[in-house]
Amino acid sequence: MKYSIITFGCRVNQADSLRIEEDLRARGGVESPSAGADLVVVNTCSVTATADQGARQTIRRIARDNPRARVVVTGCYATRKPEDVAGLGGVVRVVGNADKDHLVADLLGPTTAVRFGDGDGACGATIEPGVMGRTAFTLRVQTGCEQRCAYCVIPRTRGAGRSLPVADVVREVERVAAAGFREIALTGVHLGSYGRDLQPARSLLELLRALAESDADVVFRVSSLEPMDCTPDVVDLVGSSGGRFAPHFHLPLQHASDRVLERMRRPYSLEYYRHMIGSILDRLPHASIGSDTIVGFPGETDADFDANLAYLPSSGLTHLHVFPYSDRPGSAASAMRDKVDGVVIRARGARLRAIGAELSRRFRESQIGTVRPGLTLEDGTLVVTDNFLKVRIAPGLRRNQRVRVRIGEGSGEVLKIED
Repeated sequence: MKYSIITFGCRVNQADSLRIEEDLRARGGVESPSAGADLVVVNTCSVTATADQGARQTIRRIARDNPRARVVVTGCYATRKPEDVAGLGGVVRVVGNADKDHLVADLLGPTTAVRFGDGDGACGATIEPGVMGRTAFTLRVQTGCEQRCAYCVIPRTRGAGRSLPVADVVREVERVAAAGFREIALTGVHLGSYGRDLQPARSLLELLRALAESDADVVFRVSSLEPMDCTPDVVDLVGSSGGRFAPHFHLPLQHASDRVLERMRRPYSLEYYRHMIGSILDRLPHASIGSDTIVGFPGETDADFDANLAYLPSSGLTHLHVFPYSDRPGSAASAMRDKVDGVVIRARGARLRAIGAELSRRFRESQIGTVRPGLTLEDGTLVVTDNFLKVRIAPGLRRNQRVRVRIGEGSGEVLKIED
């Protein structure tokens, strides 16, 4: 059986797709481009209208280019609009997020593969670095969200918060490390709420401490955290971990106007966020700190937008993802008045992207001459450092090697190979 997996959206979806990939390989599946696959799994996102549209276009393209393929669609768009997805050509099954973890078992059976094409295929291949083009492993330790931000429908598509027990996470980390992975990104829909649903309740800090004490020879990255969940104790753990946790944070601000934050139902202020970023940089001056912002939220005035222009250039952030506001049916924001004109949204978005590019340039420039630990990616000529810089190096190394690299203006120099 030849399969293809197409993933839209965030790291949580990437983690889910890795699990699907592993289950398919264990049943003899062989990865293939979608044009030649017997089975195509499309893992959708629905955070914006553009994400929905991209999923529809992709499914239609698969049906056109490979009409014999059986297309299975899962993810947030499939959960939110299953009837619409089922009506697209080539789709044989729609699987909601609640059933995603056992998608392959439901489709192919627990032990016996059902072939959609001819040929023998692989027999029980295991996951390894390089699968789906990824050198690091993305591990979902939590799913679901109960935050109810005004613009978001993810709580409706992912459900209430659910966490893997600490012992299960540690075992999974040890298994992934034994498979050869040297870096693991910990992710969740609302990662900072980790453990609140467990009995007895646990916390993200407890999980991170358990992982810091594990025997697995891996470096951890903590994926996106809501600002109120990035506590001083979490930052101190990262800083005192001896390199077990990368100095890399992603902390979505969404807006620098307190008035807009309140309308968004975001439970913090700009001053809180400013203080948090300053505290991180005091503790970890080389840290990479990314953020998300939304432009054009209903009711956003020129004065509100100007708050972004006043804060972001001197914020200390190192990269910025800018999202144009998109009505999500059923969200509180979709019913709000005073919608911002699309032309204005595009112009504001361009200004914030320019600021984001300047923040990234400044951070890269500040790191020139420093020596950072990193991991080789792709064909071995690209290194991602612990603080999330991408550095080109001379050929000669393979993928998934630990190195220490001196940052240059346009490339890097490997000073030490650590394995």
